[in-house]
Amino acid sequence: EIMKETSALEYKEAVTNTFLKTVSAYANYNGGEILFGIGDDGSIIGIENTKQACLDIENRINDSIDPPPEYELALKPGNVISLTVYPGTSTPYFYKSKAYKRNDTATVEVNRTELARLILKGSNREYEELPASTADLSFSILEKKLQTTAGIESLDRNVLKTLNLYSDADGYNIAAEILADTNPLPGIDIGKFGDSINIIQRRRTYENVSALSLYDSAYEFFRDYYEFEMVEDDARRIVQSIPGEAFREAVANALIHRSWDTKEHIRVLMFPDHIEIISPGGLPDNIAEDSYLAGEYSTLRNPIIGNVFFRLKIVELFGTGIRRIKEAYNGSITKPEFDITEHFIKVTLPVIKPKSAMKKEYGMVYEAIPPYGGASIGRLAEELPYGKTKIRKLLGELTEQKSIRVVGEGKATKYYRM
Repeated sequence: EIMKETSALEYKEAVTNTFLKTVSAYANYNGGEILFGIGDDGSIIGIENTKQACLDIENRINDSIDPPPEYELALKPGNVISLTVYPGTSTPYFYKSKAYKRNDTATVEVNRTELARLILKGSNREYEELPASTADLSFSILEKKLQTTAGIESLDRNVLKTLNLYSDADGYNIAAEILADTNPLPGIDIGKFGDSINIIQRRRTYENVSALSLYDSAYEFFRDYYEFEMVEDDARRIVQSIPGEAFREAVANALIHRSWDTKEHIRVLMFPDHIEIISPGGLPDNIAEDSYLAGEYSTLRNPIIGNVFFRLKIVELFGTGIRRIKEAYNGSITKPEFDITEHFIKVTLPVIKPKSAMKKEYGMVYEAIPPYGGASIGRLAEELPYGKTKIRKLLGELTEQKSIRVVGEGKATKYYRM
């Protein structure tokens, strides 16, 4: 079977300088393999003098890529040469004074923001550690919260040092600026919409203020639309149609994990039946999507900000945010969704639909699906007092409600609880 080119696999018919941009890209990011002696269509052509070609590849890399990357050459069947380039720690890796990255199956030059990130990565620093743009910062909001939750009497220079917001050598850093009362940084853009994004009912942009104020303002906006007072037996109680805990966690996650080196706002889109929280920046390079969703990641993009949020008891242990969002929907047939791309992370929080309020027929189908395994229509038909046509209809409606998910096609189709 012919493998297609991917972001981590490239084919070259012969050894020419065109492969060097891809060497730069692989060393700068996640590594990859270049196969020489293979056509664009994946057909094996072979390299005539493999020994000479390997020397040629080595010389071109050593002469053209700065600093020299870590790589390995191997011979494969059909006189194909494999060049494996490993992710480097001394980024950026330049070819002709330019740094590159992979964009799907193409190799492209990085923009200024990406180059700045590569330089920081190569010096083992985060953007939040860089010096602040001004030394004129005040922290009354942070101080008040520390007094309330951490028992700190006043926010003096020593406390700022303990929180890694200040050093004698560099003064305040960008993390301090993010938490300061006022700053020149982006914030949160919140919109309340009708049934579609074309019906704007209210919109607010909160910016140039402490990330702690952003967190509080977003939650106040949320409570206006998704929090209600109910009277039962002369007793009043507060009910939230979307779990406030899940919303707070999603906004805190967005503030802790976002890329602060872009001018984009965190976007919060509120609809009658769901909320979308969109955080700019995607996942850091060294975190896999599966690890993020399972709450197993250990590297934060902004560890200083994350530590302050942790000390203020806004978040629990690092990495538990996704799990806590999911747990807030225990007992609901609707579940949160997580959409991850290179450029953003989107969390969708639906309105809660209690299992007790599920239509009896839906409930019977849902309960017939094992909690930790899928079920086919054939198996469901054996357990339920309905025909396969009705079961298919109910499964389709439960899928639309995002109560269940479908895996496979045809006879191999199985249905799983969300």
